[in-house]
Amino acid sequence: MEPEKTIEQVSEELKNTQAKLEQAYLDTIETLRYTVDAKDSYTKGHSERVSEFSVLIGKQLGISSDDMYALRIGGLFHDIGKIGIPDYILTKKDKLTDEEYEQIKKHPLIGEQILSNATIFSDIIPIVKYHHERFDGNGYPEHLKGEAIPLLARIVSVADAFDAMASRRPYRNNVEINKIIEEISKNKNTQFDPAIADALLEIIKNNYPAIEEIQQRYEIHEEDA
Repeated sequence: MEPEKTIEQVSEELKNTQAKLEQAYLDTIETLRYTVDAKDSYTKGHSERVSEFSVLIGKQLGISSDDMYALRIGGLFHDIGKIGIPDYILTKKDKLTDEEYEQIKKHPLIGEQILSNATIFSDIIPIVKYHHERFDGNGYPEHLKGEAIPLLARIVSVADAFDAMASRRPYRNNVEINKIIEEISKNKNTQFDPAIADALLEIIKNNYPAIEEIQQRYEIHEEDA
């Protein structure tokens, strides 16, 4: 007959089991994220770049280490809800119809639903859900305004927009950096939190090699496109 386990042993086994379950769920979400990337070669590496750009901005703003971890993971998973958007919409090379755009706008809520089944994602759900909100309240899905939008979501919003402009798309080449600076500056207080936009502009001005290193690490090669 085996000796009875101590409370400490049972507690440790429960912790180990929970850790394994959390890792399994994390692996599943990561697989879904890769599935989203595989749908469209032009967005390959986008989530990784948004994650890294978000971390650069977070460092510039001096956020806490706990928030930095959530920012990194949230950046990786910010578009996970696109797994529920039809392929023909995600890969469409022409302008989206109003109906198709309404479909795209559902991906933050789909992402929230996917991640809400695991408590380990509680800190990043606000990033996934609110990264398309605008500082002036004209974003989606809830039209939050200003500081009502979670800070980390505001950071990812700027990083996401920067990568969208800096990366090649089926309908256009990447935007030149001077034009990107102009667009970010122009959209402070409307699309972007001005303090976060200024943080990115400061990085572009004084630490642009860090941006280039990220772009090179996750660049799209011709054979991938």
